[in-house]
Amino acid sequence: MDIADLRSFLVIARHANLRAAADELHQTPSALSKAVKRLEGSLATPVFDRVGKAIRLNAAGERLRERALALVALADQTEAEFRGVSRRSHARVLAPAVLQWGFGATLAERLAGDEPQASLAFTTLFEDAALAALARGDGDLALVTGVALGAALPAGLAALPLGEIRMQLAAGPGHPLAGHPKVTTAEVLQHDFACPRHSLFCGLERGARADGWRDDQLPRRIRYWLDELPLLIALVQRGRALAYLPGFALADTPGLVRLAVSDCPYECVEQVHLVWRPGTASGWLAGAVARSVAALSSGAAATALAGAAAPTPATRHPLPTE
Repeated sequence: MDIADLRSFLVIARHANLRAAADELHQTPSALSKAVKRLEGSLATPVFDRVGKAIRLNAAGERLRERALALVALADQTEAEFRGVSRRSHARVLAPAVLQWGFGATLAERLAGDEPQASLAFTTLFEDAALAALARGDGDLALVTGVALGAALPAGLAALPLGEIRMQLAAGPGHPLAGHPKVTTAEVLQHDFACPRHSLFCGLERGARADGWRDDQLPRRIRYWLDELPLLIALVQRGRALAYLPGFALADTPGLVRLAVSDCPYECVEQVHLVWRPGTASGWLAGAVARSVAALSSGAAATALAGAAAPTPATRHPLPTE
C-alpha cells in the first residue's frame, strides 16, 4: 500500500467523482482509477461502490478512510521531523461566519504563537457541515456550539471548551431606548426588531426563534427579516430596529448600545467548542491546540471574546436579560 495512493484515495473519497478528483490532483481519471485498483488489490476488497457514473465509499472504504487519514498524517509528521522546517505548518479551520468573527482572530494568534510561519485557511460552513467535513478529513479544526455536538461525536473527533457567547439586546445610539440605563420588556416590545430567518450557527430556518429570543413568551414586532449580519447591524446602528446579537458584536462594532432589560427572566447563552482530530493532528497543531484552549478558556480571554460572564449551560433558544 503506497502513501501516494492513499492521498489520491482521500481526494477521490471527498469528491465521489474521479473527474473532479483528477482536476484537483492534476492527474488523469485513468491514473486515479489505477491507484484505486492498486489499493483494492492490496486490501483484497473493493473500497468504492459504482453507481452509474458516480462512485461512493462502501463500508470497507469508510474504514480505510479513517486509517488513510492517520497514515497520511503520520507520513507528513515523519517527513517534517526529519526535514526540519521544510514542511510549513498549516491548518484548515471550519466554522460558521459568526463564530469566525467571535473567535477566529484570537484563535489564529494563539495557533501561530510558537510557529510564526504557520498558515490558516478559514472555510465558512454551518455547524453540521463543518463537523461532517472534519470527520471526512476535509479540515483540521472546527468551531461549533455545544448544541451541535449532540450526545456523541463522530469517531476520531474530540471537543474542547473554548468559551461562551451571551446574546445581548442591541440598539443604535439614536434609538429612543438608547439613553435609558435600564428598560422593561413592555418598553422593548413597543419597538421594531430585525431578525434573521435562519440560525447564525446551524443555518436552519427557525423564524422568530433564529436569534435565540423567546418569542413564544415575549412576541416581538419583527419588521426586518434578513440573514446578512452586516445589514442587520447597519439597521440597528441607524436606529431602524432593535436586534438580539452576540455580545462580541456589540463590543467590536461602533454605534451599538447594549440595552439592559430589568424584568426579563430569559437569556440565551451558547457554549463554544473547538473540535479536532487528535489522531491525525501534527505535533505542531496538537501543541498549539492545547495552548490555545488553555488561553481562550481562561476567564479573561473567554470574556473578551464572547462578552460573557460566568459559564452557563448551553441553551439554544432562550433570551435576553441583563
